[in-house]
Amino acid sequence: MRAPTSITVGKVPQVTIVFWILKVAATTLGETGGDAVSMSLGLGYLLASCLFLAIFVVAVVAQVRATRFHPWLYWSTIVATTTVGTTVADFADRSLGIGYAGGSALLLALVLVLLATWYGAMGSVSIHQIVTPRAEWFYWITIMFSQTLGTALGDWTAGDAGIGYFGSVMLFGGLLAVIAVVYSVTRVSRTLLFWMAFVLTRPLGAAFGDFLDKPLDDGGLALSRYAATAMLLAFMAICIWLVPQRPADTRN
Repeated sequence: MRAPTSITVGKVPQVTIVFWILKVAATTLGETGGDAVSMSLGLGYLLASCLFLAIFVVAVVAQVRATRFHPWLYWSTIVATTTVGTTVADFADRSLGIGYAGGSALLLALVLVLLATWYGAMGSVSIHQIVTPRAEWFYWITIMFSQTLGTALGDWTAGDAGIGYFGSVMLFGGLLAVIAVVYSVTRVSRTLLFWMAFVLTRPLGAAFGDFLDKPLDDGGLALSRYAATAMLLAFMAICIWLVPQRPADTRN
């Protein structure tokens, strides 16, 4: 593995059960929040994508320039990736006419190319090696595209595949449970399992977000997108406030 240059302290959190709870909440929030701006406010997918992309860039710049791990900043940046992922995926799938299946395939290829490029440039895609600004940019860009992939994948299973929103929640929840078992009983690469779980939490959140706010006739609960977004924000804030988080050990 190549030795990093310009070493900085780790600025991503340890991967604990709280991390995954917050990740699922953030991905669900990205779905309800993204839809609230693009659809409920009527900005449309393109304008909403531009707005959230600008927020994402500002958040990542702040994250990269920070000198230590800040939970509030980190999770704000995660939320920024989920909202831009929602609107960009919707724009590609619906406005450009690529379709859910085509969008999912294209975005999966992009995520794999990004991971391969990151590995080739840095020698590792482990969160324990995110200790330079360059690695951080790879990390956040990969996350943004993985969130976009997850949105398209969740929409595909719920819509074109005919599984429905609740069925998609069960599907992706079950796949995450399988990954947890594999993690517990095998020596499969922890980095591989992390990225698999990271990607799969996004369609889980996307499907759950749609389940909350879509009309009853479409299999949802017809909750207000604004109310659902506010509740998810409050839940995340309480978790971040009450549960201490530490940066991942960069010595691994």
